Amino acid sequence: VQLQASGGGLVQSGGSLRLSCVVSGSIFKLNAMSWYRRAPGREREMAAEIPRGGGANYADSVKGRFTISRDNSQNTMYLHMHSLTPEDTAVYYCNADVTVLDGVLYTTQYYWGQGTLVTVSS
Repeated sequence: VQLQASGGGLVQSGGSLRLSCVVSGSIFKLNAMSWYRRAPGREREMAAEIPRGGGANYADSVKGRFTISRDNSQNTMYLHMHSLTPEDTAVYYCNADVTVLDGVLYTTQYYWGQGTLVTVSS
């Protein structure tokens, strides 16, 4: 299973970006998906998460500005980010809880993407 995140870049304060995360491989079922971020000098934090059936949760710091969504038919997750501030500058990582068929057994574990850098200039 591989997660490929994309869409990061340099944007001015107040601008918008859309991140994408495509999950590929021998996937039986794609369960909850999340976006995490790690800002310079800070711990990694969860920005947003979305279960398979929807109903998103957001960190207080992004609530009202970020929207997480997913397309289960494409095994893809998005993060629409608006009203960006320099405090949103971070490497954004996608995370997915994936069930795979391993021989005759179903196993479920979390996988991480490689991260995409978002830089917001003031």
